[in-house]
Amino acid sequence: MAFITANGIAIHAEVEGRAGAPRLVFLNSLGSDRRIWGETVARLAARFEILTFDQRGHGLSETGAEPITIPLLAGDVTALLDALGWSRVSLVGLSIGGLIAQHLAIHHPERVDRLVLLDTAARIGSVESWNARIAAVRGEGLKSISETVLRGWVSEGFPAAQTAPFAAWRRMFEATPAQGYVGACEALREADYTELVATIRAPTLALAGDCDRATTPDLVRATAERIPGARFEVIAGSGHLPCLERAEDLAALIAGHVGTSESGETSRFEAGMNVRRAVLGEAHVNRATAAITPFDAPFQRFITEGAWGSVWARSHFTRRERSIVTIALLAALGQDDEVAMHVRATANTGASPEDVAEALLHVAVYAGVPAANHAIKIAKTTFTEMTWTEREGAAR
Repeated sequence: MAFITANGIAIHAEVEGRAGAPRLVFLNSLGSDRRIWGETVARLAARFEILTFDQRGHGLSETGAEPITIPLLAGDVTALLDALGWSRVSLVGLSIGGLIAQHLAIHHPERVDRLVLLDTAARIGSVESWNARIAAVRGEGLKSISETVLRGWVSEGFPAAQTAPFAAWRRMFEATPAQGYVGACEALREADYTELVATIRAPTLALAGDCDRATTPDLVRATAERIPGARFEVIAGSGHLPCLERAEDLAALIAGHVGTSESGETSRFEAGMNVRRAVLGEAHVNRATAAITPFDAPFQRFITEGAWGSVWARSHFTRRERSIVTIALLAALGQDDEVAMHVRATANTGASPEDVAEALLHVAVYAGVPAANHAIKIAKTTFTEMTWTEREGAAR
């Protein structure tokens, strides 16, 4: 058991799985804690490094004095990531956790690799429905609503078929601090990302239990349709919390989307994105990713997998050697913008100005003096800009 002080409160959190593997963060639903993910995490632990935690005001985490909002809960997540030294992760957000995940993907895209939105939507419920629930909890406590809420979590036959687990999840729900629960309800009442989800650029998988009455499949699908390139699937035989009764199906969908095989190997897309970031730099790739639209999303995935995840990921050439070859080919083809981009990338690949100059001599012989001369002008300008940038950074 670990407690991490983050964003001004003590948060109960656990890191499990394979160290150094692609990182997953699970974001819980209203009235639950990190234990709901137990079976799902067990099926993914060999493939991922996984963070689960009790949301503010739930489980063993503190509530804090501030009014609870989705931005505050998202701030808890980024503070946890900072405390762990995790710069980028994939998010699995369930119900209110899905709204937190949406906020992070919208406002902190540089921290989100991939997104799984589970039984959630851009807007959940109405002001009236949340006010009614808040009044019930304040007046009579969580026990007064537990039967209704718990039956919404699962499919119709679950309570009778799984009496012990159903009773255990009820105890977890009823033990949730009323202050934390009401605060989360208030956050849900105010949250509406209907317009903003269109700006999400992280590859997104939206999932809905076919028996979910809180966030119906149609509601989840409607949100997915607003997110460029998002994919939607239904989990059969599941209510609002598929992790409680369809953990195996859920784990398979998560692994397939986030991108590892059963052996824990990273997918071609993830491998390509890792190489691309290493060669071109985090800032460049973040800008390029933020600019993706539905029109070019398939092309962007193609080049990430086909160029960066295939050719650039091969081990025969070193990064330096492959950088030199790439610059020569681009110069021969007259691809000015790409020449400049890959000259800038030499800061990461280890290719020197002398290497580039030598490569462009070969271009002059085999592709023509004008092509080489033009590329040399671009390279000289780019190297000069890089030198000035370094000097300015050192002067700060």
